[in-house]
Amino acid sequence: MDKQLDLPNLLRSRLTMVATLAAMKAGELLKKAFGTSPEFTTKEGRHNLVTEWDNKAERLIIDFIKTHFPEHRFLAEESGESGEAREGIQWIIDPLDGTVNFVHSIPMFSVSIAAAVQNEVLAGAIYNPMVDELFIAEKNNGAYLNGTRLKVTKTAVLDSAICATGFPYNVHENPLCCLDHFNTFAKMGIPLRRIGSAALDLAYVAAGRYDGFWEVSLRPWDYAAGKLILEEAGGTFTNFKGERYKTFEEGPIVASNGILHDQILKNIKATLEKSNKE
Repeated sequence: MDKQLDLPNLLRSRLTMVATLAAMKAGELLKKAFGTSPEFTTKEGRHNLVTEWDNKAERLIIDFIKTHFPEHRFLAEESGESGEAREGIQWIIDPLDGTVNFVHSIPMFSVSIAAAVQNEVLAGAIYNPMVDELFIAEKNNGAYLNGTRLKVTKTAVLDSAICATGFPYNVHENPLCCLDHFNTFAKMGIPLRRIGSAALDLAYVAAGRYDGFWEVSLRPWDYAAGKLILEEAGGTFTNFKGERYKTFEEGPIVASNGILHDQILKNIKATLEKSNKE
């Protein structure tokens, strides 16, 4: 067994429990603040917003986890890396995935929390407090939505699929042909969705609501928990080259039910090749 997975099952269950409770506590905080017209500032990129509630939720999550695992370290969207330990378990946290929706009183956002060791996610939780949907997964123990086991779809033909995507904050610059990819799939007549929370997009593929999802640039806190939930539900997660992520890095991702993965990648690669020739 790989060293990163050689942990007692009890510890893994405890990781899942703490991730779940932290996500629910942060979600309750955000639900109470929803619709209050929060003040916000803009980070790098258009419409890349942060509110006081992003920071409050992140602090609540980290403080709660520290009460159970004071020796662990953290990688969080707003505060970056923290914690003294250079090895062992790291928590990867997005306290409010879908801040733009939250600011505009659109009830589609989530809290995403993952616990990982040596680049392997052991436990993850994604919570949408507005509809009280809790997606959780534990390495080698499956993925669940409110207690019901998740399984990806069996859709085998892309023409029959429903897919989702998201756009980077510099979408106007069309990085990695993000607009061209959307155009490619839209011209195929495939129903496309864009809900504004990558964590929920990944969870929805795991839950069989979508057959596939792609995005040209995600960061670890966007996908860490969702990647585990998807894979534990039987799905596939790679970069645009079809390669598995071996480290937590920013980059393009394709998530699918596995059956459609090569078909989605083929269209993405064709779009990129066409763009490079023009």
